[in-house]
Amino acid sequence: MKKLPVKIYVLIIATLASFLSPFITSAVNVALPVIVSDFQIDTVIQNWIAASYLLSAAIFAVPFGRISEIYGMKKVFTWGILIYTISAFLAAIAPSALLLIIFRIIQGTGSAMIFVTSLALIGAVFPLMERGKAIGITVGMVYTGLTLGPILGGMLTRNLGWPYIFLITIPLGILILILIRLTIKEEWAEEKGEKFDLTGSFLYAIALFMLMYGFSTLPNLTSLLIFIGGILFMGIFIKWELKHSSPILNMKLFRNVTYASSSLAAFINYSATFAVALLLSFFLQYIKGLDSQITGLILVVQPMIMAMVAPLAGKLSDKEDPQILAAVGLAISTVSLFILSFINEDSSISFIIISLLILGLGFGMFSSPNTKAIMGSVERKYYGIASATVSSVRLIGQSFSIGIVTVIFSLLIGRIPITVDLFPVLIKSTQIAFLIFTVLCFSGIMILLKTKIKN
Repeated sequence: MKKLPVKIYVLIIATLASFLSPFITSAVNVALPVIVSDFQIDTVIQNWIAASYLLSAAIFAVPFGRISEIYGMKKVFTWGILIYTISAFLAAIAPSALLLIIFRIIQGTGSAMIFVTSLALIGAVFPLMERGKAIGITVGMVYTGLTLGPILGGMLTRNLGWPYIFLITIPLGILILILIRLTIKEEWAEEKGEKFDLTGSFLYAIALFMLMYGFSTLPNLTSLLIFIGGILFMGIFIKWELKHSSPILNMKLFRNVTYASSSLAAFINYSATFAVALLLSFFLQYIKGLDSQITGLILVVQPMIMAMVAPLAGKLSDKEDPQILAAVGLAISTVSLFILSFINEDSSISFIIISLLILGLGFGMFSSPNTKAIMGSVERKYYGIASATVSSVRLIGQSFSIGIVTVIFSLLIGRIPITVDLFPVLIKSTQIAFLIFTVLCFSGIMILLKTKIKN
C-alpha cells in the first residue's frame, strides 16, 4: 500500500469502524416491527432487542477503555472488530428472540471495544489543533451509519429479510481487519505495566446492569428494589475507585469541571434523543401504515443532516468554545423535541420530516464540539479512559432513552403486542415520551451554560 502518515491510516480505519455500531442500531430500529411479527413477542421484549446491545456495550466500555491503556489500543480495537463481525453472523441466523438478544449482547461487547479505542487512537496520533477536525470526520461517519441504517435497513428488511441488516456489515468488518494488518504496525499503551482493576470492573458491571434492568422494568416492587440496589452498588464502585491505585475509571477526572459537565451533557443529550427514531418508526409503521422501506427513507432525514453538520461543527470547535457550540446544539434539539410532543394521528409526513431536520441540526452541532471538550480536558495518558467515558455516557444515555420508552409503554400499554385498538394509547405514550425528552434536553443546556458562567 502507498506509504502515508500513520495518523491518516488511523483516521481511515477509525472512521470506517465508526460506521458499524450506529448503522446496526438504526437499522434494527426500523426492522423491529418486522422482527416482532416474526417472533411474536410483546412490547417489553421488543425493546430489549435494542436495549440489550446498548446495555452490554455500556457495561464493557469502561473496563475495555482501561484494558486498552494497559495492553494496547490497537489490540483491543482489533479484537473488537473480530467479535463484532462474528456476532453479526450469529445474530443473522438467530432462530428465536432470546438467542437474538444473546447475540446482540455479544455484539455490544465487540462494539464497546471498538468505540472506546477509536477516539483514543485519534487522540493519540493527532495534535490538539487538528484533533477537532479529525473527531468531526469520525463523528460524521457515525452519522453516515445512522443515515444509511434506516435506508438500507428498510430496503433489506422489506426485500430480503431483517437478517441481512446484520450480514451486510460482515464484509466491512473483514476489510477493517485487513487494513489494520497491512497498515498499522505501532501500538499505543500509555499505562503499560499497570494492574487491571478486576474488582472495580465487576462492581461497575453489576451496578450498571441493576440500574438499567431495574429502571427498564419498572414500576413493580422487584424492579424498584433492583434499581435501588444498582444505586448502592454504584456508590460502592465509586468509593472503591477513589481508593484504588490503578482504577478502571479515574473518578478524579470528574473534578475537572469541563470534563464532568460535558460528560453529563452527553448523557442527557442521548437520553433525550436516542429513542426518537424508535418512537417514530412505531408511529410511521403502526399509525400511518407505512412499510419499513418508506419509514427508513423518512427517518434518514435526521442522521443525514447530522452527518453534514458534525464535521463542520468539529472544525469550528478548533476555533470557538466547544461547550458554547454544544449548548447551541442542545437548544436546537430542545425545540425539535417540543414540536414532536404535539404529534397525533393527523400529523403529516412533512411535520415529521421538518422536526427531524431540526433535530439533526441540533445533534450535529452538539456532538463533535462536546466530544472535543471531553477529550481536550485530560492529559494524553488518560485518552483511553476519556474515550471510554465518551462512549459510556452515550451508551448509558441511549439505554436510559430506551428505558424511558419501555417504562411508559409498560404503564400505558402493558406487556402485550400492539394492535389497532391500542393505537390511541401508543400515540399518547409517544407524546409523553417527547415531553420528558424536551425537559431533559433543556436541562442539558442549563448545565453547560452554568459551567461557562462559573468559569
